[in-house]
Amino acid sequence: MDERLAAGYAYDLPPALIAQEPAARRDGARLLVVRDDALEDRTVEALPRLLRVDDLLVLNETRVIPARLFARRESGGRIEILLLHPAGSVGYDPRAASWIALLRPAKRVRKEERLELLSRTGRSAGSAFVVAVREHGARELRFELDLPFEQMLAHSGRLALPPYIHNESDEAQERYQTVFARVPGSVAAPTAGLHLSEELLDTVAARGIEIVKLALDVGLGTFAPMQTERIDEHVMHAERYAISTHAVEAIERARSAGRRIVAIGTTVVRALEGNVAQHGALRAGEFETTLFITPGFRFRVVDAMMTNFHLPRSTLLVLVSAFAGRARILRAYRAAIERGYRFFSFGDAMLLEREGSAR
Repeated sequence: MDERLAAGYAYDLPPALIAQEPAARRDGARLLVVRDDALEDRTVEALPRLLRVDDLLVLNETRVIPARLFARRESGGRIEILLLHPAGSVGYDPRAASWIALLRPAKRVRKEERLELLSRTGRSAGSAFVVAVREHGARELRFELDLPFEQMLAHSGRLALPPYIHNESDEAQERYQTVFARVPGSVAAPTAGLHLSEELLDTVAARGIEIVKLALDVGLGTFAPMQTERIDEHVMHAERYAISTHAVEAIERARSAGRRIVAIGTTVVRALEGNVAQHGALRAGEFETTLFITPGFRFRVVDAMMTNFHLPRSTLLVLVSAFAGRARILRAYRAAIERGYRFFSFGDAMLLEREGSAR
């Protein structure tokens, strides 16, 4: 099938393989190592031994905000609010008074309606005024709060787990955050990083493997399925990212020495490759990217990556196919299904080398 067709990235997944809870230990998840045509079954715990001692590992230290809120309509009905980003910006800003949000149910929520926000104990936590109805059913909300915004989120919000995860437990909330999360701003987790424990990172460091971090705010648009017939017709949402001078210098030293750059997750790949695509070379600072990595893309930074198994017809499945080869990825997915790997955010992972990588 034509690799430019969205249908070429569809596959059938038994519902039982959609992970509803994480592995008992973060690094206890299974890891499918894909090397050329070979597929090797390991666990994430083996990652330090699978890396080369001169590799440079890049993590996304974004922190998922509790963007899922609950409110009461003037009619008395309850409604769920999912914050996406401040109005007029894709970057997280706790000082913003107005936010773009998705509501459920949303059909009857009109402009100028006032929603009473509810804390997790059911008390009033302020209100959200519907300023406008935006495209794709989103609403612009203006908050009028009794507490600072971040305190309101802490008292009233929950992490917005993906809709295919039916798990409301506190453990699921805790495990949907990486152990190295530091910079608030994401509404969805950089899921490959969920597998890394503090002990595993200590082992990586003890082997002398260099680790640097960046921050990309993960939005829901990254995970949205492609609705177009051809992948080239799909429009990506913008995502904010920041790279420090320290990280840029470390990555450039590694590249100059011929060392591998290993990304933990597709968000790291988008940030690094989007940065070089925009500027011609890695540049420190805070930027936005709308980069959609598709087959034929010339990777200039990342040589290997660890990533979860992605949804059918998703832009992330297209990205990893561009990285490692569509035929190889689809073959690995078929094998993972046959071997009972667990899929999506709380599922297992893959370790991939870039197709044609010389390093």
